[in-house]
Parts: sequence; C-alpha cells; structure tokens
Amino acid sequence: MKTAITELFGIEHPIIQGGMHFVGFAELAAAVSNAGGLGIITGLTQKTPELLAKEIARCRDMTDKPFGVNLTFLPTFATPPYPEYIAAIVEGGVKAVETAGRSPEAYMPALKASGIKVIHKCTSVRHSLKAERIGCDAVSVDGFECGGHPGEDDIPNMILLPRAAEELKIPFVASGGMADGRSLVAALALGAAGMNMGTRFIATKEAPVHQNVKDALVAASELDTRLIMRALRNTERVLRNDNVDRLLEIEHAKGDKLKIEDIFEQVAGVYPKIMIEGKMDAGAWSCGMVAGLIHDVPSCKELIDRIMAEADQIIRSRLMGFLEGSAASRKVA
Repeated sequence: MKTAITELFGIEHPIIQGGMHFVGFAELAAAVSNAGGLGIITGLTQKTPELLAKEIARCRDMTDKPFGVNLTFLPTFATPPYPEYIAAIVEGGVKAVETAGRSPEAYMPALKASGIKVIHKCTSVRHSLKAERIGCDAVSVDGFECGGHPGEDDIPNMILLPRAAEELKIPFVASGGMADGRSLVAALALGAAGMNMGTRFIATKEAPVHQNVKDALVAASELDTRLIMRALRNTERVLRNDNVDRLLEIEHAKGDKLKIEDIFEQVAGVYPKIMIEGKMDAGAWSCGMVAGLIHDVPSCKELIDRIMAEADQIIRSRLMGFLEGSAASRKVA
C-alpha cells in the first residue's frame, strides 16, 4: 500500500510505532521496521545522549530498514540536553524524528538542516496547523481515545481526523484507538495517510516489557482505562490498577487544589517498576482504550501482516461490494 506517509518515510506499510517510555527500545523499533512499518526508539528513555547513540547503533545492527527516534518536549524540573540528543540522532544517521509534547519549533532548524523528516504528535487541529507552519513534514493526530496525553479538548477521532483533513496540507496519521485492519481503513477513509499504534505494539512478542504487562493488555477491556491529572490540565489516559484508584481518590478529595506533589507516589518512577519488574499496581502508566481490541500477543510481523491483509480484504471485498451491490457486502463485518 502506497500513501503519502509510506513515500515520506520510505516504508512499505503506512504503520508507525509511537514512542513509548520504557517500551521503545531497539528490539521493538527494529522488529516494526523489519515488518515494513516505521519503528521508533524513545529518546528520553535513554538517560543520556551517549546512551541514545548506543541504542541507535544497536537498532542499526538489527535492521537495515528506516527507523526513527521520539523526542518529547515536556516541562520538567531539569530540562534534558535536547541539542545533544539531536546530535546523537544526526550522527546515528536517523532520518525520522517523532516529536511530542511542547512545540519543537526551537529545534526544527537543527533537524531540518540534517535532512530529518519530522512528524509531530498533536491532539487538536490548531496544534496540527502550528506544526505545519513551523515546517513539520507530517502530523500524528491523537484522538481522545489515545493512551498517554490526549489533550484537554476531548475530541474523538471520528471528528478530529476529518477536521484535520479539512485544514492540513501536510500528510497526517491517525493515533488513538488504532489496532487492526479496520482501524487502518477507517483512518484512510477519514483522511489520514496511515496510522500510529502505541498500546497495540506493547502486546507483541518483541516488545521488551514484562509478560505481566502484555497479559494485562490482553485481559483489559475498553472500560479499563482512566483519565488522571485533569485538574492539573495535564490529562493522561492510563490503565486502571490499585494505585490509580488511590490517585483518583486523592484527586477527588483535593479538587481544584490538587498539586502534582499530592500524587507524586503514584506517578513518579513508575515505568521501570511496571515495564521491567512487572509490578502492575505500582502506579499510573499510559494505556489507550484500544486495549479492548487486544486479544493476543503476536510478533510485530504477524501483527502488521494481519493488519494489511485485513485492510486489503475490507477495501477490495466489503467496500467494493457495496458499490457492486453484492450480498457479501450486506453482511455485518
């Protein structure tokens, strides 16, 4: 399948693996790229630019296909040395960067000067247009269904994607609720040129996370995520667990007087405990509503091949059947 996204990044299938903290290591990125998608190393999971350089080299040893690096620009107590991280990306020969969080505008000259294609994650049309204005090559449009930070507008992809298509001139991918061939076809129908999957790629054989995490995703339904930190205007969608329930009790009790310090125990230093040690009640970790569509733990190749085969079948048989008036098209898929 050829779309503006496959052409932009030089990949076979219009599927991108989103950057995920303590998930986006070389093993997963290489597996996604080898399967024809665009794998992404999560830059800030590597504590120093030197460690990121080593992770890029490790990924290069596992694949000769294109892969990218995620850089998230968020307010923190100690700002990461972003120029040094970018230097590691450039020196590693990486030609795709997924940016997220705050605007990457200050770092665009350095990225563009090195011929790097930038796709920025946005949760609104207005932010997508800003990304277009500052020179981003593409946008990942994140609907309200997504894991992690869905923004504060609460707009689902059935509305957000066609609105993006009405306004944007650069290509975009759909993110949030993406899991299978049905997701891809729907995203294409709504104007996207591909899709970004985060949570779905955690439940794959190559994802370097504890088996407890994968089992939790298979067991979860679409009702098992919660929104936290709304009072802080830093809303995050996470998988429900005992510590998340405690966090929500604190938020309810504090109301609009909530401070990040009040929930520090439930959100700080959680990812290594969950992703590496498998302590599923350790605290809040990002998870999309798409957990309800995760029923198995395939390899990345098995998953991507299945998605593309299903998408092909839906387009060629079911959708074309509607135009031809065939009996098969009238069956509920």
